[in-house]
Amino acid sequence: MAEARVKAGLWVQAALRLGNASGRYGVVLRRGDADAGGVLLVLRGPQGQMVLSQARTTDGDLAWVRATGAAPVAQAAADAYVARQVKVDPDLWVLEFESPDLLPPFAATFL
Repeated sequence: MAEARVKAGLWVQAALRLGNASGRYGVVLRRGDADAGGVLLVLRGPQGQMVLSQARTTDGDLAWVRATGAAPVAQAAADAYVARQVKVDPDLWVLEFESPDLLPPFAATFL
């Protein structure tokens, strides 16, 4: 039996609170489906931006993929990636966090 997952809207609220509590202030750039939408994180640092895409491990656990690559990119590149993904998945949430080290404000597994 599959493990129950947290609804996307609740997960987003928790991520924003964790970010604000740790000084990595975040905002919702785009609201997705409150029940089952996927999530993109735009991390903004002094050297550029990075977009993380939500994924699942082979065990079904939450993980993240550096969707724009391992190195920071310009805002135009991050915006273009987000726009392409929103066309494919209209239920997608997009969050942006201030992140000097380009890491999310919560513990994350990267693929």
